Formats: sequence, structure tokens, C-alpha cells
Amino acid sequence: MKRIVVLAFLVLFSCAENPVPKPDRLLSEETMVDILYDTALLQASEAYLPNKLTENKIRIKNYIYTKYDLDSTTYYQNQRYYAADFKKYKRMYKKVSDRLQQRKTELDTLIAQENRNVPEKSTDKKREFNKPSIKELDSLSSQ
Repeated sequence: MKRIVVLAFLVLFSCAENPVPKPDRLLSEETMVDILYDTALLQASEAYLPNKLTENKIRIKNYIYTKYDLDSTTYYQNQRYYAADFKKYKRMYKKVSDRLQQRKTELDTLIAQENRNVPEKSTDKKREFNKPSIKELDSLSSQ
């Protein structure tokens, strides 16, 4: 009987939610969204142009720490705190995703405008330029 009570006690408390403690310096949800957004941009640029960040001596974590005046402990405590609440963290990532999509749309629009302003190079003119003239053909045939 004693074992059953102890076992029930262990099962009861092992199923209890173990909340992550609030960080000493809690960042606002919006600040965390900004941090996640900046991190996503930097990681994408690192994947697309791997040497660019290295050439400019930019390390992603150090950049984030400096920009948001954080230390690594504060950063990880806040990451852990927000990640413990799945619904909240999912909502935050949705905001990041929306911002990234909005930025992509803005950049696509700018690229399309620039492409419209650049005159197209005609390959037909190149072909015409490379065609021998009638005088050249006559001179070649008379040789």
C-alpha cells in the first residue's frame, strides 16, 4: 500500500507542469520578435552569401547581443522562457514569418521597378553588327 501511495505521488507530481522561471531581465514579446526576425535575416544571408558576414567580421549572436544590449545569459533565459509557452512562441514565429514575407514582397517590387527602368540589350543588334557587309562579301569573293 505504501508503494502505491508513493508511486501515485510520483506520478501526480511528475505530470505537473514545470514552468520555466521568469528571467531576471524579461524582454517584451515584441523585442523577442525583433530578435527572432533579425536572427532569421542574418542566418538567411549567411546561407546565401556565406563569406559576406565573415568578411565583414559579423558574428550573428554577437551582433544580436550588441544591437539589443544583451548578454548570452539574458538571451538564453528569454529564449527558454518564451519557448516554454508553445502557443505564445508559435504566435511570435507567425509574426516573424509575416514580417519576412512583407519584406520579401517589398524587395520583389523594388527589383521589378529596377528591371523596368533598365533598357533591354537587344541581341539582334549584335547579330546585325557581326554580319559582314555586302562590300566585305564582294571583296572576299574576288580574292
